[in-house]
Amino acid sequence: MADRGVDLSALPKEVRDQLAELDLELSEGDITQKGYEKKRAKLLAPYIIHTPRNSSSHAPPPSSSSRYRERRTRRTHRSGGTRDDRYRSDIHTEAVQAALAKHKEEKMALPMPTKRRSTYVQSPIETRTPPDSSSGSEDETAVRRQSSVVAPQPQVNPNLQSPESWVNHIVQGSSTSSSASSTLSQEAKPHYSTFVPLKHVDISLLSLTAHSENSAPPPDVTAVAPPARGPRVDLPSNAVVRGMSRGQSRSSMMETADGVPVSSRVSTKIQQLLNTLKRPKRPPLSDFFTDDAEEIVEVPQPDPNTPKPEGRQIIPVKGEPLGVVSNWPPALQAALARWGATQGKSPALTALDITGKPLYTLTYGKLWSRSVKLAYTLLNKLGTKNEQILKPGDRVALVYPNSDPGMFWVAFYGCLLAEVIPVPIEVPLSRKDAGISQVGFLLGSCGVGLALTSEICLKGLPKTPTGEILQFKGWPRMKWVITDSKYLTKPSKDWQPHIPTANTDPAYIEYKANKEGTVVGVAVSKVAMLTHCQSLTQDSVCIIHYTKLYFGETLVNVLDFKKDMGLWHGVLTAVMNRIHTISVPYAVMKACPLSWVQRVHIHKGSVSSCDAFLNKFQSHGLKPEVICPCATSPEAMTVAIRRSGVPGAPLPARAILSMGGLSHGVIRVNTEDKNSALTVQDVGHVMPGALMCIVKPDGPPQLCKTDEIGEIIINSRAGGNMYYGLPGLTKNTFEVIPVNANGVPIGEIPFVRSGLLGFVGPGSLIFVVGKIEGLLMVSGRRHNADDLVATALAVEPVKTVYRGRIAVFSVTVFYDERVVIVAEQRPDASEEDSFQWMSRVLQAIDSIHQVGLYCLALVPANTLPKTPLGGIHISDTKQFFLEGNLHPCNILMCPHTCVTNLPKPRQKQPVGVGPASVMVGNLVAGKRIAQAAGRDLGLIEDQDLVRKHQYLTEALQWRAQTDPDHVLYILLNAKGVTVGTATCVQLHKRAEKIAAALTEKGSINTGENVVLLYPPGIDLIAAFYGCLYAGCVPVNVRPPHPQNLAATLPTVRMIIDVSKAACILTTQNLMRTLRSKEAAASVNVKTWPTIIDTDDLPRRRPPQIYKPPTAEMIAYLDFSVSTTGMLTGVKISHAAVSALCRSIKLQCELYSSRQIAICLDPYCGLGFVLWCLASVYSGHQSILIPPFELETSLSLWLSTLSQYRIRDTFCSYSVMELCTKGLGTQTDLLKARGVNLSCVRSCVVIAEERPRLALTHSFSKLFKDVGLSSRAVSTAFGSRVNLAICLQGTTGPDPCTVYVDMKSLRHDRVRLVERGAPQSLPLMESGKILPGVRVIIVNPETRGPLGDSHLGEIWVNSPHSASGYYTIYGEESLQADHFNTKLSFGDPHTLWARTGYLGFVKRTELLDASGDRHDALFVVGSLDETLELRGLRYHPIDIETSVSRAHRSIAESAVFTWTNLLVVVSELCGSEQDALDLVPLITNVVLEEHHLIVGVVVIVDPGVIPINSRGEKQRMHLRDSFLADQLDPIYVAYNM
Repeated sequence: MADRGVDLSALPKEVRDQLAELDLELSEGDITQKGYEKKRAKLLAPYIIHTPRNSSSHAPPPSSSSRYRERRTRRTHRSGGTRDDRYRSDIHTEAVQAALAKHKEEKMALPMPTKRRSTYVQSPIETRTPPDSSSGSEDETAVRRQSSVVAPQPQVNPNLQSPESWVNHIVQGSSTSSSASSTLSQEAKPHYSTFVPLKHVDISLLSLTAHSENSAPPPDVTAVAPPARGPRVDLPSNAVVRGMSRGQSRSSMMETADGVPVSSRVSTKIQQLLNTLKRPKRPPLSDFFTDDAEEIVEVPQPDPNTPKPEGRQIIPVKGEPLGVVSNWPPALQAALARWGATQGKSPALTALDITGKPLYTLTYGKLWSRSVKLAYTLLNKLGTKNEQILKPGDRVALVYPNSDPGMFWVAFYGCLLAEVIPVPIEVPLSRKDAGISQVGFLLGSCGVGLALTSEICLKGLPKTPTGEILQFKGWPRMKWVITDSKYLTKPSKDWQPHIPTANTDPAYIEYKANKEGTVVGVAVSKVAMLTHCQSLTQDSVCIIHYTKLYFGETLVNVLDFKKDMGLWHGVLTAVMNRIHTISVPYAVMKACPLSWVQRVHIHKGSVSSCDAFLNKFQSHGLKPEVICPCATSPEAMTVAIRRSGVPGAPLPARAILSMGGLSHGVIRVNTEDKNSALTVQDVGHVMPGALMCIVKPDGPPQLCKTDEIGEIIINSRAGGNMYYGLPGLTKNTFEVIPVNANGVPIGEIPFVRSGLLGFVGPGSLIFVVGKIEGLLMVSGRRHNADDLVATALAVEPVKTVYRGRIAVFSVTVFYDERVVIVAEQRPDASEEDSFQWMSRVLQAIDSIHQVGLYCLALVPANTLPKTPLGGIHISDTKQFFLEGNLHPCNILMCPHTCVTNLPKPRQKQPVGVGPASVMVGNLVAGKRIAQAAGRDLGLIEDQDLVRKHQYLTEALQWRAQTDPDHVLYILLNAKGVTVGTATCVQLHKRAEKIAAALTEKGSINTGENVVLLYPPGIDLIAAFYGCLYAGCVPVNVRPPHPQNLAATLPTVRMIIDVSKAACILTTQNLMRTLRSKEAAASVNVKTWPTIIDTDDLPRRRPPQIYKPPTAEMIAYLDFSVSTTGMLTGVKISHAAVSALCRSIKLQCELYSSRQIAICLDPYCGLGFVLWCLASVYSGHQSILIPPFELETSLSLWLSTLSQYRIRDTFCSYSVMELCTKGLGTQTDLLKARGVNLSCVRSCVVIAEERPRLALTHSFSKLFKDVGLSSRAVSTAFGSRVNLAICLQGTTGPDPCTVYVDMKSLRHDRVRLVERGAPQSLPLMESGKILPGVRVIIVNPETRGPLGDSHLGEIWVNSPHSASGYYTIYGEESLQADHFNTKLSFGDPHTLWARTGYLGFVKRTELLDASGDRHDALFVVGSLDETLELRGLRYHPIDIETSVSRAHRSIAESAVFTWTNLLVVVSELCGSEQDALDLVPLITNVVLEEHHLIVGVVVIVDPGVIPINSRGEKQRMHLRDSFLADQLDPIYVAYNM
């Protein structure tokens, strides 16, 4: 903005007046945002102080926290090296130790994860503040400005350096170390170790003007009791209960993500300005929110200091011409035929056994004869005489173990001689082999139906119980052929294999697994195979005449002979040149790494291996010049190779490159710190006869500049020519035409992508710095997986993890790649060792590679999926991680350090706009004020009815006189048997007995409170009316659970104390419980009020039945615990009771001949009204089903509905859930028992929450088979201030469902989207608004009415609203705030009650009974429970729904905040080994779907999350238990 450098208070008065006028114009919508900015800038232009960007000398020294944020802001411009694992040794351990030494002074602020049954040393977190959960939540523009002032300016390279300046020739005989050393830069420190106590933060630098009391350092989760909190009862404690103050409610105490009260960000003027800038005059709603990722993600600003390529465009590099020799063999088979005939006794292959001793030697003569026998057998002896199974050109799988090269050689050359195409694959060991199904994809795409193998190998393959070879997952049906000599047929003398001249037909197919794990087959033509052998021959010995080659040389091959260099050098080129190959199998190498060196010594063979061991063996006679690095890929085959010690060949060269430059794909010399450099050696020249270019790895194949890293592409006859059977993939890899900077093709020659990253140095030497497959692209920067592995292994791995058992990959989370490291932990490593090692790895990688790790996981030994040669199968490991099947034993998530692209936190809009402009604005924009009303209650004409309906006591007496034998109530037990009934006269007489007992035994005075303590039943109803007859105020309380007195009795005691009850009415059993020893352990049983047992009362009548002098007198008190854990009692007047009963009667059409079934807890809210009051008022018969009876008989409720042909039933969510989970699979059994629910017209779920759409849909679908109509299930909605606001009646439209945009909802706006739209949330209408009820949607802060496109608090006006809270001190202001509130504008006379729930009203296309369009009320959630994070409003249920979908083992979850961190508690229903799998999945899903970083993940046992009687989660109780360390968690992970 224009006023960044201006002190507004110092401006002249006339300028300030003009600015104020401009602000007013904008706030009233008289000027556009653009016009406002233009005029303001013009006014301020003369007063702006221009600060030079690069003047760092006058900047104040940054505080530690500002440096922390500065580093975090710079993270997107950090460097990381890339290099190929064949051309480097491990990163120097000293470099890593140097990086870690920097962190020795600082203790780790990471709290160690809490694992059940483990002991550990507590990390000192009491004195530290947890990191900001927002990861970039500060005003980032301010941070960037700060950063630009504070950060030292990097040196700018004024002129382009010539290639010679970064490549130096090494003198002959000097060390040719290709190790790439890279260590930390001096100023970098990892984020997670820089948490500082708040008292040390320079508040002025953070732009904070105030600090809320909530941002105190977090309590020690493991030990300290929770701090005392606001006006709420933490059950089951014995605190004093007050009413719930909206002003002090949890949501209004919430802060922005960095702990600052939202109002204290900046001055009110600027807030108003920001508000109006964001809200132009009349925006269409779609302008506010879009679904594009660009709108969500914070795009980092490009760093002007990022190195960019400055050289000229590269020119294609040519290899030397391929020597034309007169006697080259016309095909590779011809070379074998020649040596088999002329040099039959020359050794071709020596195989070693497991101990490293020679097992057998295959001569050229034997190789030739056996290959011919196999070719003859394949072509003539597999099928019947008339049928030939294999024809030339068919594909055949070769399945041979690495320990048996001889059989493989024979099979390979036999296939070549038979002109069938061999496809070498690994031996499948089990159905669960890593990548087994991908190998099946390869065989399928190549059309393979026949496999060649040895007898021993065949015996070892997994088999079915009948002895057949197992059908592997994804494999085509295979016919297996044994190729041992005894099973081969000797050909007749006149049969000779056909050896044509090499052509472009495929000779063999080599398998290749790509980064995603897919296995494809690279087809190599016959001419390419021959040409490749020729060019290797020419390059290796550089002798023009084929006849003068050094025949009989020995070659030791330690590579896999089935593919890549092991096949090209050790099987193909060796045979062409009659070389004696000694094959050292992997098992020998594993047991004795020196075995191959010993073979080299014994047989005087030549060496081709990594440079790193030169220093080790130079003293044993190894010459530096014999080491020949080469670059290869399955597609391009050998790309380049260095010639060995040939006179005149150029000396090895090396380049010392800046890792920072490499991470941006640019070559820059590292002249400063050698530790942050990457040293690479050349891999020689391009192969003879080849042409090479370097192109950009992403996008179109544009030629790179000379100082740019790119992908090497090759044009050569000696390379692969397609992915067999995959033409689409082939085109993108094997038919690449490079283009210049203008996008114009440079020619028509097709090139092949090699998958190698590199550049061309001076003298046309090729340098390779990495493979595309090993690249991790994080925030647009390249990091090499092998480098990260090397760094991790350099951090004292011996005690903790196994070398070589470590995997690095990236996963896409929230629009960027995130780095994950998984390693196998040693069994003897302790928890603390492991955690210490993980912490140090985080530090080392952050310092050296300057990239944040997202997740570091340790798994038990030998549990990661393996490749055939024993390495880790990366793609399967990644799949296990994403599916939650990795089962780690230790895990550390660090999302705060690496998620840097979160959007900026929303600034809270100020409440500065007047009522008139809001009203006018709404009308102009065409929005309706969000209000709705039920139909009119109407007037009662008949005086007799007026008397009957004035008081419930009179209604009961009237019914006892006029219809004494009409049955009002039927109580059922678990077997469905009637255990109690009550006619009108029976209920009246029982009520009289109880009234007499109260007057005589209890000496109760009129108006005193009496607690009713009964199980669900008719006794409760009689006691209620007995209290009314005696003139007492009944207080209904849920009885304590006899098996869990310690937890439930304190709640009972608290309500008795709070309500100041003079007497308790109960049963004999419960009276004994109240006075038992067990009860005495929980409460003081000597101080109970008078307890009256109502089981056997004498037949007495009270002297008179009490009639209240006015209907406004209190009828009863309704106590309930809200979801926020607050105990509230509300006063319900006689007038409210009769109005509510009349409203329900009209809505549900209840009258004397009707029957309803109730399966609800009868202790509070609408459940109590339906159980005790409605039948007496309306005269209908209620069948009462206590919910606890369903625990022993699940089908009781549904059977009752069917048996009594019930049309209307009421239940709770917990009842519906019980039926769904318990009976969902038994619908056939219910049908067989004759259960038929087609009679049910309405099944209403009673709740005080957002409708649970998934549960109601599941219930409808499951019981559709037993006749339940899909239209029957609906919901009701009530709250503390009004027990019944909505209830789906018998008439009117069906409840409708809408889909709203979740992103808009977080901004308190409602935008309807189509079903299935991204980020959509389905919401169901909460039932029809009851007659006599009006609702309006109100801004809870301004108290002004809102339009129907806004989310706001639901206010209700109704004759049956509660009269107020029942509190000890009678806080009138609190009652007035909740029960007698007026709108701040619009309709200032109507009195409203605040429900404390957020919702919205939408006008639907449906018509109501009067023929008008129906206004539907949608409840979104409790205002007290909302989480304000990053300036947005989140509803816990939405996050919990996402979390529950993350993994099959999550039974239930709950979320809450702790010092601005989001805490997720999940119940684990699987085995405990799944516990740690949940941590990354929960973190991922919340980040992806809600753009929040989870601070703490707590995994607990099923049933730990507390739930109240209505089935609602008690999140605040859970929070208290968490802070008091009472959860006994399986695992607690701190994502800090």
